[in-house]
Amino acid sequence: MITRMSTLFLRTLRDDPADAEVPSHKLLVRAGYIRREAPGVYAWLPLGLRVLRAVEEVVREEMNAIGGQEILLPALLPRDPYEQTGRWTEYGPALFRLQDRKGVDMLLGPTHEELFTQLVKGEYSSYKDLPVTLYQIQTKYRDEERPRAGILRGREFVMKDSYSFDLSDAGLEESYRAHRGAYQKIFDRLGVEYVIVAATSGAMGGSASEEFLATSEVGEDTFVQCVESGYAANVEAVVTQPGTERPIDGQPAAVVHDTGDTPTIETLVDWANGALDREVTAADTLKNVLVKIRRPGEDWQITGIGVPGDREVDLKRLEAAVEPAEVELLADADFAANPALVRGYIGPAGVKAAGGQYLVDPRVVTGTAWITGADEKGKHVVDLVVGRDFTPDGTIEAAEVRDGDPAPDGAGELVSAKGIEIGHIFQLGRKYTDAFELDVLGEDGKPVRVTMGSYGIGISRLVAVLAEQMHDDKGLRWPREIAPFDVHVVIANKDEAAIAGAKALVDELDGAGLQVLFDDRKASPGVKFKDAELLGVPTVVVVGRGFADGTVEVRDRLSGETTEVPVDGAAASITAAVRG
Repeated sequence: MITRMSTLFLRTLRDDPADAEVPSHKLLVRAGYIRREAPGVYAWLPLGLRVLRAVEEVVREEMNAIGGQEILLPALLPRDPYEQTGRWTEYGPALFRLQDRKGVDMLLGPTHEELFTQLVKGEYSSYKDLPVTLYQIQTKYRDEERPRAGILRGREFVMKDSYSFDLSDAGLEESYRAHRGAYQKIFDRLGVEYVIVAATSGAMGGSASEEFLATSEVGEDTFVQCVESGYAANVEAVVTQPGTERPIDGQPAAVVHDTGDTPTIETLVDWANGALDREVTAADTLKNVLVKIRRPGEDWQITGIGVPGDREVDLKRLEAAVEPAEVELLADADFAANPALVRGYIGPAGVKAAGGQYLVDPRVVTGTAWITGADEKGKHVVDLVVGRDFTPDGTIEAAEVRDGDPAPDGAGELVSAKGIEIGHIFQLGRKYTDAFELDVLGEDGKPVRVTMGSYGIGISRLVAVLAEQMHDDKGLRWPREIAPFDVHVVIANKDEAAIAGAKALVDELDGAGLQVLFDDRKASPGVKFKDAELLGVPTVVVVGRGFADGTVEVRDRLSGETTEVPVDGAAASITAAVRG
């Protein structure tokens, strides 16, 4: 097929859009692939849609290869199924809620576990029907508070979500492995640089969960790796090695000291090193961060988070640990309503006195002694021992994970990096089949509760990820698998013979079955070259000055190499290069 730029619906831009922060956003807008319609909402123009559809096709081929069957569910959904699983509430403000003209509650689907489960329940009733894997490629909606980075984090996005239904946990594990392998093939075909990391299940529920993260400095996800063992995990999923318990007997008694104006860990450590007969570091202190947590359908509860003083509380890790509950830092009004909480001097006793729960980092174990707040202004307690002087209500993974921390498998140290989530796979188990009582008759005639897996890929996000990973300072550089065209032919010569030769070459390439973008515009060669670099078609053919000498120029946007090819046989040579 031949697409002529003189009639293509395309306007390239020389300047970056004012709201663009990351390269993919800048380049996709400048190259005319997408246009912003509202915050987090984008239109796909002809070139962008071709890339999006190509990504979809790669995903579709690999899903079909593992026996997935494609369906399409609506995006406008009823409230009742999500009410039944609790996610009408759990999703909170991220859910687009609306009412029809009769006042009936509806939502725009963020994900479709409920609908797929109901569908299978309505169609299947026997063990003979299973296993089955269904998938769809469809638009999803989430009301992001701060949509950013173009199509990397939008309110409307295209996603492939698939769901496996099995009779047993062993069957679920097999479906999970099949999806994991399919995802690896998809991302390898696309040329994405990625890692597979352990992850939390969050509001999705279930047990085993892994994320596929595209490595990128602009990524919002932080993951850690252990070079020695290959361990990798999203920071929210990192499990802290617990501290070593110590005998309580024989430890010094806890003593309250006047510490003056010491509301921070830094000032407390300075005081301790001047007043105590031992060296004290921030790691010897117990920092207490006050938050309030609200679980679905419940009231806010004050919660103290105790971590070693040399650590900060990572709110993303905290939120992941209590999801689907909401988390907020205590505000001035909360402190005013709870005089037992003395800012800068809070201890475990003060949290309890305020009616709150007190959760600690796994390093805070029985027999460890700490310097922490005494719940009075200007006072701290020294040698407060866990299990003797206070007992936490539990542990929580909320402290920051740092480079150099020991890996959970004990094989080495952790190193952090940034990534963009492009896929997530879950062993959901029976959370949703329990909610909808999805049973089939087993081989013995007794009902069997079906078990599920859920597997997502961000289709539209992948377009942005490829733009992030494969651009250069001139523009986009699409991998051949999903490029909008196979070849971009540019006429850079006003000679009639050259123009006729370019048209003949384009016809030959078209006849060979290639997708050709033909720049037949009456624009200067400079403008055409800049657009060719910006648009990112992997093979650019220039019919220019060399045509008179019997050659055309072939530029490879991926390698940067330029070669001259004889006009005679150019189409065959270019076709062979494109098809590898």
